[in-house]
Amino acid sequence: QVQLVESGGALVQAGDSLRLSCVASGRTGAYYYALGWFRQTPGKEREFVTALNWNDRYYTESVKGRFTVSGDNVKGTVYLQMVSLKPEDTAVYYCAATPLFSATYDFRRASSWTYWGQGTQVTVSS
Repeated sequence: QVQLVESGGALVQAGDSLRLSCVASGRTGAYYYALGWFRQTPGKEREFVTALNWNDRYYTESVKGRFTVSGDNVKGTVYLQMVSLKPEDTAVYYCAATPLFSATYDFRRASSWTYWGQGTQVTVSS
């Protein structure tokens, strides 16, 4: 089992920056895991935001140029630096982990990820 713990969520104003952190513990030493971030608002499905898969980084279109993912797949740490935040970025942000995947893997689907954190609330006021 892998446990994920997120931190860094907050109430900020539009245009502000925020950094989320996620630390994985458990069987991280025996496996290398891809790490990602999803977000969810009430009544909507969990939405892919970004993923860190060894040397590859993936972003959903709406955050490109504003969000940056970084971290270490071996150590099990992943960070999400968010700048120029918008009210539509308001959501609960979840950290996720799954074994390192190939280019054909459907990583944008929440069901493709194995482990999840509890989530951290990000609220952007206008």
